[in-house]
Formats: sequence, structure tokens, C-alpha cells
Amino acid sequence: MGKKVTVIGAGNVGATVAMRIAEKELADVVVVDILEGVPAGKALDLAEAAPIEAHDSKITGVTNDYSLAKGSEIVIVTAGIPRKPGMSRDDLLSTNAGIMKSVIKEIATVTPDSILIIVSNPLDAMCHVAFDTSGFDKKKVIGMAGVLDSARFRAFIAMELNVSVENTHAFVLGAHGDTMVPLPRYSTVAGIPITELISDERIEAIIERTRKGGGEIVSLLKTGSAFYAPASAATEMAEAILKDKKKILPCVAYLQGEYGIHNLFIGVPVKLGSAGVEEIVEIKLTDEENEALQRSAQAVQGLVDDLKRLG
Repeated sequence: MGKKVTVIGAGNVGATVAMRIAEKELADVVVVDILEGVPAGKALDLAEAAPIEAHDSKITGVTNDYSLAKGSEIVIVTAGIPRKPGMSRDDLLSTNAGIMKSVIKEIATVTPDSILIIVSNPLDAMCHVAFDTSGFDKKKVIGMAGVLDSARFRAFIAMELNVSVENTHAFVLGAHGDTMVPLPRYSTVAGIPITELISDERIEAIIERTRKGGGEIVSLLKTGSAFYAPASAATEMAEAILKDKKKILPCVAYLQGEYGIHNLFIGVPVKLGSAGVEEIVEIKLTDEENEALQRSAQAVQGLVDDLKRLG
């Protein structure tokens, strides 16, 4: 096929990302995991589905062997422990930072020209770990958050109005968590702002559900966390890069003064193309929206400070 994407982590998110990329025939896929046999088994299962799904993408699964990642256009990192009921994203910080460092060291050595899409939680903080460990250009380290959070917002808007999700568009900025900043003014149904279609009270309820979207799924599943929608979000980002689509998507990117935020990864609208983050799009925010974004940035900064203390 020519293009290659490596997925780190063969859990629910990683395996579903591999499936979506293969079935869209975006690239051949290498899946790497620490568990013996698991990535190879899932890759074989997906390969056996290929005749039915009618694609010729090659899927390879390996245990602790990063050599096959060489030449990857994109590396999608899903490795880490998942959230469990009652666990905050902050609780994941120390363990997943260690996992992220070890993974990125391998990737930076084997495939230094790749673009990193980070999915592991707490996501904004893990982007900092990946950026600092890899030494990659800021354009090539991107977090998957806004696409997922905006998709949840869009889904809830469609449910509220009983309309097609294809008609809905939404923007969610800020950190991936309770301080995220959904923007009703920039959220529309067939071009009509939702502020003209939904009451303020219901919009606030939808925003609150969006903020707690991941936790709602964790509480329902009991023994796991969301993976279908996160995988779809990462795949949309990968497709925009692989096809050089110049697509505007809300992603976690490294800001150096944009939105008044300095040296911090946080969710903002970006243009995604073959170079990674090709442009950070600055939209006009009201004072209230800007204050919410700054609070969200402070929450991320707190995690980054904790990372520094943890070493």
C-alpha cells in the first residue's frame, strides 16, 4: 500500500484504530503491545476479516518489537492503563507518564520522521511527555481530544433535536476533561446556531453531559472505558494527515502565545495536513469563553507541574 501507520497498544482503542484505518485503506498498520501474542492475534483476526470487508491493507501485530514501525507516517499512541470507575484522569498521570516515556523513546529512535497522535490519558499532559521525550517539532505532536469531545457534543445535539448527526457541527476547546470548553455560538445544525434551536437550559445540560461523556461510559461499562468514538476520532485525524486534507479539526496542539497561552498543549482548532499541525486557527472568543479556556489551561498547567515534580 505504501503508507504505514503504527499503533502502540493493542487494547480496545488501539485494535479499533487499526481496524478503522485498515478498512478505510488509509495505510498498512503495525500494532505493537507488551502482551505476548495479543497484537499478533488481533492483527490475524483483522486480516481474516479483510476478505469480507474488501480491503487489502496489511495488518501486522508484534510484541515489544518497534523495528517494524520504521518509516511510519503516523504513530498513534494508545498505550497506558484505562480509566476505572471512580478514577480521575489525574490518577492516571504517574503510571501513564512512565509508559509514554518508554514508548516515545523507542519511536523517536526507530521512526524519527513520523507524526505522533497521542490518545493516552490524561491526554493533554501525555502530549507534554511525548513532546519532551521525542524532541519532535511541535507540529508533529498532536493530541486526540477535541475531535472526540466535539463528536460527543454533536451526538447529543442530534439526539436533542432528532436530526441527522451529519447536519450537526460543534466546537469544543480546552483540556480533555471536566474543564473542556464547548462553544454553543460556533455549534450549528445545517448552519443554524444551536442557540436559536435549543433553550439555554437544555444547552447547558448538553454541555455538562459532553464534559462528563467519558465518565458516563466508564460508569456504564464498569470494567472499561470508551473506545469506539476515541478510535474514530484518531482515525479522522490520521486520514486528514495521510491525505493532506488541510482539514480544520479541534486538536490538542502546542501553543506559544496563541489565545494568550504559552508553552502548553491544549485543545484548539488546527489545520491538519501532511506536515501535521499546519496552522493554529484563532477564533474570536467572548470574555466568558476566554475565561473558561484560561481556566482549562490552568488545569493542564497543574498537571504539567505535577509531572515535573514526579520527575
